[in-house]
Amino acid sequence: MDVRRLAAIDMYGSRGTTRRRRIILAEFLVGVIAMVAWGSWLLASSNDLGGRAFGLWLVGAGLNYAPLSAYAIMLTRPGALDAELAGVDTDRELRRYTVLQLWVFVPLALVVLAVRDALARRGGRTTAP
Repeated sequence: MDVRRLAAIDMYGSRGTTRRRRIILAEFLVGVIAMVAWGSWLLASSNDLGGRAFGLWLVGAGLNYAPLSAYAIMLTRPGALDAELAGVDTDRELRRYTVLQLWVFVPLALVVLAVRDALARRGGRTTAP
């Protein structure tokens, strides 16, 4: 899975409206800030194992929104989203990534995938989307 493509497809949706792009960017930014803040608070204030485990999960899942936010910010430049999705069957990709976006609930999964993709790009290799 390509995290940058996930952000692009999510921002584009079915029609690619400017409003949707702004809403998705806000969702990503609020997701990382709110989930990490709430999870950190739970980790610091909970006395039981369940509360701490939930706090840890919130922090890990919230951090998945960090690479999505970074890519969304990059894709807000004029023409960047259109260039990213040039030649892509957005309807097909939207169906595919609708299921794949559930990986956001696996703590740090998207962070690991984004780092892997960045290292692959830096090394001159490309990964299949």
